[in-house]
Amino acid sequence: MAIKKTTPTKSGSVKSNFLKTALTGKETDEDLSRMEADIRKLKIEYEQYFGGGKSRPPSDTEWRIEELIKRYGDRGAEMNYNQRFRFGNLSQTFAKYKEIFHKRLRKREEGTVDRHYGAAARAIEAERARTQKPKIEPPPAQAPPRPSEPQPFAVQCSDPAHEPRKVEQIYKAFRQALEHSGQSVDKLSPRAFEAFLRNKVEQLRKQKGGEDIEVVVSMEDGKAILKARVKN
Repeated sequence: MAIKKTTPTKSGSVKSNFLKTALTGKETDEDLSRMEADIRKLKIEYEQYFGGGKSRPPSDTEWRIEELIKRYGDRGAEMNYNQRFRFGNLSQTFAKYKEIFHKRLRKREEGTVDRHYGAAARAIEAERARTQKPKIEPPPAQAPPRPSEPQPFAVQCSDPAHEPRKVEQIYKAFRQALEHSGQSVDKLSPRAFEAFLRNKVEQLRKQKGGEDIEVVVSMEDGKAILKARVKN
């Protein structure tokens, strides 16, 4: 008696069970690592396809990533801060790659075939080019204006260890200010920033006293500045 092999499809019970599976911290980390590996694989496979090394685009890899995004897209409350941050970055990277590669796919599908002309046709084209008036090129487009300087951001954050939402807001504002000023953000990670902020607030509390600490992100002389002060 032959056993029928079932394969996952884009709809049906397999997908439904996949999306409804309860999340655990370990499983989430494993899924995010799998998602990161699949995004790298997707980029490689698309380049192989456009280079002629593969006969079809990597639709299966792309589908796996989209299923993971659907699974975790509305479950942010079940992930910790680092997992939410990692998921957001991976989703943005995938969206960027998908837009780039799908645009290349459309150009490939809509591409025109070069036409080959005989001597008579070439002579007609040459005469037409000679008699046509020179084309007046439009003036070069002006560079878009530089984005306006980020506005100062201030929030009361007296206990960073127990206020993750405020820490995330401060992190995003500080990162935006750094990027605007052209300062490096390569070594800026959410975990390291939280530890830095916790130490800064604790030092200020020991030096100045007081319980209400306000953290301010601003631009001074074109550079991003982060300050903590006791709120009066």
